[in-house]
Amino acid sequence: MTFDQQWIEYDFNPFILFNSSGKIVSLNAEAQYLLGAVEGSTIYEIATTYASSSFGFKTTFLELEFGRFKFFGITVGYENEEQIGIRLYQLPSFQFTKQKPNGQLVNVYTLIDLCISSNSIGSQTKHIKELDPTIPEIRLRTEWFIKLLNKIYLSMQGNAKITTSLFFRVGEHIKFEGEKYSLFSIKISAENINRKYLPEIAYLAEENNLFVDIKEQSITINVPMIVK
Repeated sequence: MTFDQQWIEYDFNPFILFNSSGKIVSLNAEAQYLLGAVEGSTIYEIATTYASSSFGFKTTFLELEFGRFKFFGITVGYENEEQIGIRLYQLPSFQFTKQKPNGQLVNVYTLIDLCISSNSIGSQTKHIKELDPTIPEIRLRTEWFIKLLNKIYLSMQGNAKITTSLFFRVGEHIKFEGEKYSLFSIKISAENINRKYLPEIAYLAEENNLFVDIKEQSITINVPMIVK
């Protein structure tokens, strides 16, 4: 691998090269993680949509989001009809600003059940659980993590139904101190979310060294599988 090829391979920004049929010809390491969150055909469609009308390179600033990946722009380039490349410019993510989560090895199912039970007292809300049963014990700061879950459930208080889902993020990883860890998510959904609690939820996620993804009707905590 040449020096310039190494620069592309270890770039924080995903790079993918497609042929004229939309098949991936080559990609760097970060793009492999990205393709665990989005289909290659979707990226190819973006590349062809924002390509220059003639041969050459074109940079476009736009917001894209695929799972935990968020981008603020892209560069698309092609020199012939056979291949087209795209580089996606990634917003700085928590893997650069956060420390590796620490704490005790805990059973995450027990923590979820504890928080649901405490938030069900005197409530008519129906709690639905969709939990992957294969998550092992993981390392978390238990007290802070319980505070985070409780605050999320509090933000959804008053809904007729709250759904808690726990699942692996297939193909997605995060690096701490040069070591790669798989991710799983706890997604808590309801029809209405009280937005006044969102700053506290973001703060508690920060204290847990975790990434939280807030949508209109769901809040998702992405957790690294640290089992040692």
